[in-house]
Amino acid sequence: METTLRGVGVSHGVAIGEVRHMGTAVLEPPAKQIPADEAEREQGRARQAVEAVAADLIARGNLAGGEAQAVLEAQAMMAQDPELIADVERRIAVGSTAERGVYDAFAAYRALLAGAGEYLAGRVADLDDVRNRIVARLLGVPMPGVPDSDEPYVLIARDLAPADTALLDPTLVLGFVTEEGGPTSHSAILARALGVPAVVALPGAGELAEGTVIAVDGSTGEIFVEPSAAKREELETDAAARKAALAASTGPGATSDGHKVPLLANIGGPADVPAAVEAGAEGVGLFRTEFLFLDDSKQAPSEEKQVEAYRTVLEAFPEGRVVVRVLDAGADKPLDFLTPADEPNPALGVRGLRTLLDHPEVLRTQLTALAKAAEGLPVYLEVMAPMVADRTDAKAFADACRDAGLQAKFGAMVEIPSAALRARSILQEVEFLSLGTNDLAQYTFAADRQVGAVSRLQDPWQPALLDLVALSAESAKAEGKSCGVCGEAASDPLLACVLTGLGVTSLSMGAASLPYVRATLAKHTLAQCERAAAAARAADTAEEAQVAAQAVLSGE
Repeated sequence: METTLRGVGVSHGVAIGEVRHMGTAVLEPPAKQIPADEAEREQGRARQAVEAVAADLIARGNLAGGEAQAVLEAQAMMAQDPELIADVERRIAVGSTAERGVYDAFAAYRALLAGAGEYLAGRVADLDDVRNRIVARLLGVPMPGVPDSDEPYVLIARDLAPADTALLDPTLVLGFVTEEGGPTSHSAILARALGVPAVVALPGAGELAEGTVIAVDGSTGEIFVEPSAAKREELETDAAARKAALAASTGPGATSDGHKVPLLANIGGPADVPAAVEAGAEGVGLFRTEFLFLDDSKQAPSEEKQVEAYRTVLEAFPEGRVVVRVLDAGADKPLDFLTPADEPNPALGVRGLRTLLDHPEVLRTQLTALAKAAEGLPVYLEVMAPMVADRTDAKAFADACRDAGLQAKFGAMVEIPSAALRARSILQEVEFLSLGTNDLAQYTFAADRQVGAVSRLQDPWQPALLDLVALSAESAKAEGKSCGVCGEAASDPLLACVLTGLGVTSLSMGAASLPYVRATLAKHTLAQCERAAAAARAADTAEEAQVAAQAVLSGE
């Protein structure tokens, strides 16, 4: 009998297929004692397993490239954390086996982070995956991961670690559904990059029986269990219509009455450029530069290495706009040579621009490298700072750009509510704003973007978040400057119309979302977008805001 479940849709498209479950997590190893003379051997086994898992994660990252590479390299750093390894060795020294020492050390670290309210507590799936891989290697059992199958299927999991999501084969994995996660989790972002329909935060997803046929609508978040022939035909017809509309929609982003809305791509490095170009991106709205720095957490990359990477991206968009975010280190992206190891709450500590201002030589090298990379190219380079809180921050960044001789526009990211509230003040120092809606939601609602239990507060349709977007856009307009959105909110076609109606001047997203947003914008006038935005802001909940906007845009 057909039943309908609802989670959070995070990646567009429809998938219909049989359920296959993620491989069972590693069982808890037995708590047996070892003789004292075996401790050194067990410690060696543990170190070898850690290094092997870290190497495997880095290799997976190299294969996947792009954003996935940065995520997996961060996981490898997790595995090699010196304090964790020291704790493992201490436990082995008092009688634990290597596998039990690893298991208990990770459990203690997990509990410590959760109890302290650390931002990294949100990376539960990442942390558990690293532990499971190390323990599996020590036990000599298969690594946890996606199931072996010769036939296409829909993958079900409690959560998907980045190492699994990054290497999903879209020809076999039709779509995936998870019990945990949120719309801005690593897995959701990577699913959009892969173009795989996905639904997250669906309680009870693990109870779907192996082999059950389900239909996954990654746009609405609906799951249809044992869909009827009529429902399957309806979904397939809708999917075909959407595909045809996407194919017919080309060229620059604009509303149906000609209001231009440049559609840009979010990229994590040179490996993401081909997909962005193929999808018709008009430039880059967010070039995350962390990938260079995650290659080696002990020291910053040389100026020469940075120039080479930046120039590769800049050359791909002649006459286009490329917005580069300088290094956003700290919180979930710690770097040994930059970020403090003993902060009680890194998400609210020294991260982003604060880190760079504490290490001006790192910022100056990056800005100088960007200046050299852009020499002689007809590209429109713009450089922005992450985690700007006020005018003082904005001035410090603008001064650093000028001191480095950077011939580019420089701007500020709006990720902290104070920046939205005081946007006009900040715009006295910089030339543009870019809204990072993922972090802006996190800090507005005190809701970690990786925790499924608070995913409703991470919903970019929240009216309070739309108010902050509107305030920023209005401030930019009053100052005669631009205000874009580079958070995942821009990848929702309906919300893209609302953001346009709020006064946002450009939208940047993963390459896979560009055709959907382009096609949807082209169906509506600017006035319709403005009415939809007003209706969404008048609502009290994210659900009501989305329904209200949909009603306006569909002419109801």
